Amino acid sequence: MSERVAIVGGGKIGEALLAGLINSGKPVRDLVVVERFAERSAELVEDYGVRVTDDIADAADGAQVLFIAVKPDAVDGVLQALSKAEDNSDEERVTVTLVAGLPTSRYESALPAGSPVIRVMPNTPMLVNEAMCAVSPGRYANDDQVAVAVRLLESVGKVMVVPEKSLDAVTAISGSGPAYFFLMVEAMIDAGVSLGLTRAQSAELAVQTVKGAGVLLAESGLTSVDLRAAVTSPGGTTAAALREFERHGLRHAVNEAASACAEASARLARRPDIEGSRPASPFTPESVVGGQ
Repeated sequence: MSERVAIVGGGKIGEALLAGLINSGKPVRDLVVVERFAERSAELVEDYGVRVTDDIADAADGAQVLFIAVKPDAVDGVLQALSKAEDNSDEERVTVTLVAGLPTSRYESALPAGSPVIRVMPNTPMLVNEAMCAVSPGRYANDDQVAVAVRLLESVGKVMVVPEKSLDAVTAISGSGPAYFFLMVEAMIDAGVSLGLTRAQSAELAVQTVKGAGVLLAESGLTSVDLRAAVTSPGGTTAAALREFERHGLRHAVNEAASACAEASARLARRPDIEGSRPASPFTPESVVGGQ
């Protein structure tokens, strides 16, 4: 089946989804993007040949799936436009939000009664088709609608379905997780420099090492524990390094960081009004619809 898909927001996350859908074989004729900045609209048309409009109601009309990929403070404007939009599709429109921090209830209360909503927590590797997306259905989304959202999101990486109550924990591990990884790489590069390498040498060594380790972990079929043990000889150099990580409380620091992230995510979801705020998010879209 080739659903008609509308993407509200032509920034980084919207473009990443658009590119992934097209690369996975989604016909361009079944895609439409909402983008209010003319220059950005022209770029999307030139790069992807997709129809771009600045009218949310126009894009929503006839769409079976509508993705919202805007900044949090633009969501209310989008929902207001959607609540008034006609739906001439033969199927019920599903609203899929990729916006950080806002619960499905926020969308369900603004859209027509019984509207199916699905919330997604993506992460920045979506930009290179290696996302880890967690999908949580709202009260009115059925299994078939969730399956459609999962299939579409698989064009940009892996997808996991979890209850919405788990999304704070998901945010702490995969949503914000890339930043933890990047910080570790920064530290490795700095350590190399302190040991006498040039910054360019240290960066190349660190980046390729973590890239290779990630591929090995993903494709070897072995656990992280297995792989760590395999490279750690008793009394050897790796053992000396790992002993220092443990002595300085690496595991405790990671656990505390993840807990702080999850708590911040929960606080954000409880806020009734985010007007003008810029909550932490794995993405900073280059452009949004509304809220400017």
